[in-house]
Amino acid sequence: MTAAERRRDAVARIIRSSRIATQEELLEALAGAGFRATQATLSRDLARLGARRVSRPEGGTIYELADGDGADGTPRGAADLAAFGGLVTAVSANASMVVIRTPPGSAPAIARAIDLAQLPEVLGTLAGDDTVFVAPAGELRPRHLATLLSGLLGS
Repeated sequence: MTAAERRRDAVARIIRSSRIATQEELLEALAGAGFRATQATLSRDLARLGARRVSRPEGGTIYELADGDGADGTPRGAADLAAFGGLVTAVSANASMVVIRTPPGSAPAIARAIDLAQLPEVLGTLAGDDTVFVAPAGELRPRHLATLLSGLLGS
């Protein structure tokens, strides 16, 4: 495990165990756990973890992580893709790319959700109005990625 991964694990533990309202509070808690980070590094860590600020019923906001801790091997954020399944009309692949078809206007939301899921199998996405092109990472075969995305999107 790299130093960055250990730091992100510490950030996740702190957010799950404490009510953290600001990045300054989180930096202090992180320092207390033996990790040093800049505000910019912490911001990137929070984005990678899928952390978000949520309103508390009694007022104010706190950081929280998306449901699911990835313990089952599902990448963080991948579980959120299922919410978009109703917007997917078809998933197909050719020798180099995956194509996801959606109703008009839905492709940008699907592409953004895939990007936010930070799937290691995905190099990147490109969205039109009703079509998303997904480039597989590394040597991954597009048909394998299409099957994976189909499953995650519940389509």
